[in-house]
Amino acid sequence: MQIRDSVVFVTGANRGLGLAFAKAALAAGARKVYAAARDPASITLAGVQPVALDVTDAAQVEAAARACGDVTLLINNAGISRGSRLLADDAIEAARAELETNFFGPWLLARAFAPVLKAHGGGAVVNVLSVLAWVTFADVATYSASKSAAWSLSNGLRNELLAQGTQVTSLHVGYMDTDMTHGMEAVKSAPADVARIALEGVEAGLFEVLADEPSRQVKASLSSATPAYAAVPA
Repeated sequence: MQIRDSVVFVTGANRGLGLAFAKAALAAGARKVYAAARDPASITLAGVQPVALDVTDAAQVEAAARACGDVTLLINNAGISRGSRLLADDAIEAARAELETNFFGPWLLARAFAPVLKAHGGGAVVNVLSVLAWVTFADVATYSASKSAAWSLSNGLRNELLAQGTQVTSLHVGYMDTDMTHGMEAVKSAPADVARIALEGVEAGLFEVLADEPSRQVKASLSSATPAYAAVPA
């Protein structure tokens, strides 16, 4: 699909990659951009339409789909990380919170907006995942589990939405220069670059976008004798 003249709905659009997606969609000629966040007052980007949305609240998700009935591109960007190891005392609570936002949130949004997308010719869904869907670092192990689940969700949605002509694109990226990685010493991608690459991937009809070199390297390793997930120090 083409971004020009599309109607885009972005979750978690008040900062970081979500804000970059909203800017990139406007720059690419989108006819309308809905910018969703828990607090719509935090949406300050000119030219977008703020939407109050907690992606873990099914009633709010359904209300958003009813109110935004012209959407042709859904971008499931909202995500959280609690920074928990699997055997930490609060690991189960952390994992449940991450799954609610990172897994069940995109699921709720895709289910609610599927009829909207169908009504407008199929459109597309972008699910923001991570290289950590394929490799697990101990300090963010519960986050990795949620992103692995979201990868499986994306693959399943792609199959179920195929008949109505809806494209599902998974975006994988490593470290980005956002609040989530603040204070980390690592090479980080600029959110603006990641958003642009992702939208180019949507226009190219890609089912998966690997936005940086770490994502490409880890994905390539999965079918090798030394997959990246088998060589991560604790």
